[in-house]
Amino acid sequence: VQLVESGGGSVQAGDSLRLACTASGLSFTWFSWGWFRQAPGKDREFVAAIGRSGVETDYQDSVKGRFTVFRDNAEETATLQMDSLKPEDTSIYYCAARLHGRGSVDVADYDYWGQGTQVTVSS
Repeated sequence: VQLVESGGGSVQAGDSLRLACTASGLSFTWFSWGWFRQAPGKDREFVAAIGRSGVETDYQDSVKGRFTVFRDNAEETATLQMDSLKPEDTSIYYCAARLHGRGSVDVADYDYWGQGTQVTVSS
């Protein structure tokens, strides 16, 4: 199984980025998908998640109204649209796949992880 994130980069505060996660070696539609981030010296934290149907979503409070998570089962891609980015959003962003259950805020609930993509937001 391999998960690959793309779309990271360096932007200015207020800009947007779109992160994509593609997977190989698993059946995409069977999984719920989560996005997490980890800044240097900090624990990995939940950002957003989406269930198998694409209807159930969940967000960390600090990103509500700015980030949107969605999935395209036909393209087998999970996406995190990030708008109105702030310097405090600077982190490595990871996508994760969970086979059993809906999207979760808990790192331990996920079965597979990508290698991460760097997002840097300058003020």
